[in-house]
Amino acid sequence: MQIFSAPNEMQQWCLEQKKQGKSIGLVPTMGYLHEGHLALVREARRRCDIVVVSVFVNPIQFNVGQDFEDYPRNLEHDSDLLEKEQADAIFAPTIKSMYPPGYNSFVEVLGEMTEKLCGASRPGHFRGVTTVVSKLFHVCLPDLAFFGQKDAQQALIIEKMVQDLNFPLSIVRVPIVRESDGLALSSRNVHLDAEQRQAALVLNRVLKEADSLIAGGEKDVTIVRSYIRRSIEAVPQARIDYAEIYRADDLGDLEKIEGRIIIALAVWFGTTRLIDNLLVEV
Repeated sequence: MQIFSAPNEMQQWCLEQKKQGKSIGLVPTMGYLHEGHLALVREARRRCDIVVVSVFVNPIQFNVGQDFEDYPRNLEHDSDLLEKEQADAIFAPTIKSMYPPGYNSFVEVLGEMTEKLCGASRPGHFRGVTTVVSKLFHVCLPDLAFFGQKDAQQALIIEKMVQDLNFPLSIVRVPIVRESDGLALSSRNVHLDAEQRQAALVLNRVLKEADSLIAGGEKDVTIVRSYIRRSIEAVPQARIDYAEIYRADDLGDLEKIEGRIIIALAVWFGTTRLIDNLLVEV
């Protein structure tokens, strides 16, 4: 397994793989890898000749505050895990190599899709995401790029960017990986204390309960959404950022629950913000 930090060297290596007729799978990450990330790597390994994993905590997708500084990092640990998973290369650039002095180019997907959910609570976040992902695509030249369903809005926006800008690649979504008790795996889970960790189980629990309500015939968006909010608000440690129900394919508003929908949650537990979601077909 090779580790690259210079974008031009990573790009040249990927060009050589392409010249040999090999397909490239890219797994973009911010590092501090867990089983959720490794599920993406395994799917890339299954479907592609070459697996490249990027490890880069992208500063331009963070809002003002300490979250960027506090984001956990451990490249040595990540490298050990990726070696075991038989990844072929790690791209771990520096901030200066990705955004050198004078850098002033950005990629942005506009419209309703980026204005809701995380886009509403984290202004500028998705411009940072689409900018760095487009750079990773140009550097690593993937045929397939793998993203987790936990970040459903992000995956949807990147799919839109790929379509609009004619990137010659396909996006593959991989299902959410959860702990045995149902909590979705996240690099931010390490910041939860024991009480907050227990409280966070409300996320998966309320998604299942909402799914049961819908399966039982409830089609009123307001009723299901209100049930979700009341259930989360009943947990003292939880503070809702959003709890919404939209069309899954474009985050459009719903008059009633029908077709393919997404129930999307973002909730604070102390200073840690966790997201989760569930796709439901009605």
